[in-house]
Amino acid sequence: MKKTFAVFVCIAALATASAAQIADKKTLTLKGAESVIAAAKAEAQKLQAPGGVIAVVDDGGNLMALERLDGTFSAGANISIGKARTAVMFKKPTRFFEELINSNGKGRTVMTALDNFTPLIGGIPITVDGQIVGGIGVSGAVSADQDEKLAIAGSNAFATGTSAMADPPAQISYFEKSKVDAAFAKGAILLDGSDGRNYMVHASRREKPGQAEIHTKDTDVIYVLDGTATFVSGGEAVDTKEIAADELRGSSIRSGETRQIAKGDVIVVPNGIPHQFLEVTSPFLYYVVKVR
Repeated sequence: MKKTFAVFVCIAALATASAAQIADKKTLTLKGAESVIAAAKAEAQKLQAPGGVIAVVDDGGNLMALERLDGTFSAGANISIGKARTAVMFKKPTRFFEELINSNGKGRTVMTALDNFTPLIGGIPITVDGQIVGGIGVSGAVSADQDEKLAIAGSNAFATGTSAMADPPAQISYFEKSKVDAAFAKGAILLDGSDGRNYMVHASRREKPGQAEIHTKDTDVIYVLDGTATFVSGGEAVDTKEIAADELRGSSIRSGETRQIAKGDVIVVPNGIPHQFLEVTSPFLYYVVKVR
């Protein structure tokens, strides 16, 4: 019995020792890298930065995501990647190295000979719960200080309290019949997507033909609930004007495809495709799910 107990204690001790040698490691996902870039872009808009390249690498210095803003010089991508890698591999903001090398003429200029080393301000490690999970590098803004401000904003994408830390739990949306009927009576939005969803739901109503429409970002999924209409799609919209962000309207469609649609029909119109409702019965009712 004592021998068996001793063996059990030995096995338990080995298991505990093995567990102590393995640590949980956080990993930066592609979605996380995109969140970092989004946070840096938001800061660029806030500061009215005229351009820039934003690069995000994982904890091994491998490129995960890159975005080049309009008006940025062509070499910006390589510089931004280099800054991000330097911040990760040396676990420090790259400002430390630029200032070290330039310090009163007594800096360690020999460091510039290191491979994959970009000692320029604008590289910041990305840290989550004390672990470095990646790095962000920015170049091409107004100044080195602005490069760094954008990089810091991106690296803070997972800070406590920010929306980029985690997606909110999905919630069920329920609309009782009376509310749906009321929406169709005048044509209204049932679900507007303001809570971060990438889709909207419209209870649409038409009593006369409409303009040619182009949604540059939204794909329309249309389900006809009641009535008939002539539906024109494709071709070229005539006399287009921008009425809101990512929304164009025109007087008509040239060389489009015409079809008759009625109750029960479903139409999917990809973003960027002109489309128009003509010769509608009154009322013409249809659901539209807009997906971005």
